[in-house]
Amino acid sequence: MTEVPVQIPTRTRVLHPAELVQEMTYRDLKGLTVVLINMPLRESATPNTPPQGPGLLAARLRQFGAKVSIVDLNAYRIKDETARLAGKLQGRHLTSKEAEGLLTRHFHQHGEPDIIALSGMITTLRWQEWATATCRQLVPDAFIISGGGLATEIKDGLFEWLPELDCVAHSEGDDILPILAKDVLEAKRHQRRGMSHLHECLGEIGGRTRFLYAGDRPRGLDRLPFAAWDLLHQDVDGNPIMEWYIKVPVWGLAANNSSATPFQMTRSLTRVSSRGCPYACAFCYRGAQGERLYGMHSPGNIVQEALWLMETYRIDFLGFNDDNFAVDPRRIKALPDAFEPLGGLRWGTHTRLDEAADERADWMAEAGCIYIGFGAESASPNVLERMNKGGFILRPRGAQKNDLTRLNGFDFPTTMVQGIQNCQRVGIHANCTWIMGYPGETLRDLQTSVAFILWQEELVAKEAVNRKMFVATAYPGTAMFKDVACKQLLSYNFGISFHVDGEPVANEALRAYILELDDATKVMHGSNGAPLNFGEMPDDVFLQAREYVNTGQIERILDM
Repeated sequence: MTEVPVQIPTRTRVLHPAELVQEMTYRDLKGLTVVLINMPLRESATPNTPPQGPGLLAARLRQFGAKVSIVDLNAYRIKDETARLAGKLQGRHLTSKEAEGLLTRHFHQHGEPDIIALSGMITTLRWQEWATATCRQLVPDAFIISGGGLATEIKDGLFEWLPELDCVAHSEGDDILPILAKDVLEAKRHQRRGMSHLHECLGEIGGRTRFLYAGDRPRGLDRLPFAAWDLLHQDVDGNPIMEWYIKVPVWGLAANNSSATPFQMTRSLTRVSSRGCPYACAFCYRGAQGERLYGMHSPGNIVQEALWLMETYRIDFLGFNDDNFAVDPRRIKALPDAFEPLGGLRWGTHTRLDEAADERADWMAEAGCIYIGFGAESASPNVLERMNKGGFILRPRGAQKNDLTRLNGFDFPTTMVQGIQNCQRVGIHANCTWIMGYPGETLRDLQTSVAFILWQEELVAKEAVNRKMFVATAYPGTAMFKDVACKQLLSYNFGISFHVDGEPVANEALRAYILELDDATKVMHGSNGAPLNFGEMPDDVFLQAREYVNTGQIERILDM
């Protein structure tokens, strides 16, 4: 297999995609049939969030006349004897044979697609390998695209692993996908591959001409249509996909997604109200949603969509699953007045603890917020600094040194303490997520995080506090993946090699590593059998601590 760098070829883009899209009309994609396929995620959680990306892209394509449909492979969790024997309490994914049958029936009902676009995070590589091969067999002449997280992190290196793939469309796709679709339609009509100058033709790789399209932030998020959720009302077999999602709580113990709540929701949905994050946490990759370029929908736009969701789907809770909802205090301050038409609709979102340590928590509560998920990750100043997450968490604006509060024998960042206390005061449930085994983490660092969790349990009921922890995982494209110590471990455990610029080589070793990735709920083991432990704890201590986390006995970590 040819080794290629995981990077975009150097080129100069003449125009922003929005400049071409604004010239398009409803007639431009008439006659084009597009199928968007959403890849499955982890089986251990019942799906509770409909695929926002495909929903938004479908709505965008329909603005220009395309016939669009969605196949959501992640929606299915089959509860049968096979799942029971495998210990899959939430049900199992479709088998490859079942999924192929679903695609075949879908194509028969909706028509043979001109474009098949796959969407999924980096953890969906195995499914995308299957999907490209299967779709090529079912629809030989379709133009097959990969977009979303996997495509954005790996880019042109993906062609080595998906030999039936025609195109990688990376970054934000709202503008670039209509342009790409128009290129494909024109090529079909004129029997040529005449693509716009917003692409990079990579020539032939493995006997196929490959294309790379680079997306960008749309100009004016409020101008985008709402997600085309009607495409998920029923699948070709009559299954009520949208209802399945609505009936599973966005957050809470029933969601099984590292969240816990003291309240319940009956009918819930989600939307994204902002993109990007101005911070640069070393473990985080946000390339598919604007990286550090932060952009927001206006309060008015949020209210319009919320009212539509309430009327159409009778929801009693709305989750804003943004990376960081509260970056701009001006938008948060405007919410109480703007949200009045919602009549007290309960909602929740994600922010940083330092952002809840000021008046933003009060404004959000006044607007109906009852839940905030905080990516606390660690309560140890040492680990937070290594995560590049210290900043305003450790040193509030204007502070010259770390501001810490000592509780129960441990020093916690004051902003984290105040953020939790503020939320409790105004009636917002604060849920924290955690990472263990991060580079440089000692046992004492981990114990500090555990102590913070136990301190939270002094304030609210124990069952309403998240005690789970993710395992530190190095994802390609992140600063953590390029860290010298991490690279050494990745090379030792998985045989991954790197170019002189620090980027990994897209060879079989990297592919094998990515195939082992999930949502960081497990300890990975390398090809040599060793646990992938990035922290400073010896492997036996790390594994014992992980066992305590898995069995709900985190208190015992304090006695190690």
